[in-house]
Formats: sequence, C-alpha cells, structure tokens
Amino acid sequence: MITYALDSDTISYILKEAPHVLSKVRTELIQRNKLIIPPLVYYEVRRGLLSVDAPVNTAAFKRFCERIPVGRMNRTTLEEGAQVYASLKTAGNLIGDADILIAAFCIIGKYTLVSNNAKHFQRIDGLKLENWVE
Repeated sequence: MITYALDSDTISYILKEAPHVLSKVRTELIQRNKLIIPPLVYYEVRRGLLSVDAPVNTAAFKRFCERIPVGRMNRTTLEEGAQVYASLKTAGNLIGDADILIAAFCIIGKYTLVSNNAKHFQRIDGLKLENWVE
C-alpha cells in the first residue's frame, strides 16, 4: 500500500475537477492506496481560497478534507526539514521553506509526494515524487 501526499497544485487540479487527475485519484483509492494532505499544503490551499473569496472552491475543499486526512507535523519532521535545508543550501539549490517542510513531512512519513512542481522537489534526496498532471 502506498500513501500519497498531495501538494497544493494537485489539490487545485482536483478542485477544478481536472478529469485526468480525478481519474488517477479514483484509481489509487480503488487499489486501496491512501491519500493525505500535508499540513502546510492545507494552509497553502486555505489561505489562497480565503484571499480570493472563493466560496464554491472553499466548500469543495472542505468536503475533500472530510474524506482525506490532514497530517500533523512534529519535531522529527522539523529536524528532517532542517537537514534538507542544510543539504540544499550547501549544494546551492535552496527552495522555499514551505516546500522543504512538505518534503520533510513526506520523507518522515514515507509518503510519495504528488506534485506538478518537480523543478523544486526533485532536488531533495530521499523524496519519492509523482506527477499526476502530466
């Protein structure tokens, strides 16, 4: 069984009801794989919806979160995030803190991150990554 952690861009495609992404979600659930929302992704999506006053998408996101759990972060995740940050900075490949912590959440939980943002996330050693948009 695989647990997929959904990045904010993937959730945006789900809220827009993109057929290819919805089909992939259904397929994974039929195969008894699991989905989870990293806590920082929840924050990113929620702040975006609030900032544009999008009641239809806000309601859709609320319903989605009733079915898909939002994960939790702990000190172990933050320690992993600090290690990822240090590695990226040393290599001259630094990315934003939110993406680092999303990746750390996935690494610690042994989740596969589903994102259309391979440009940032492929820099992180030990992160399993899939793109359901392509």
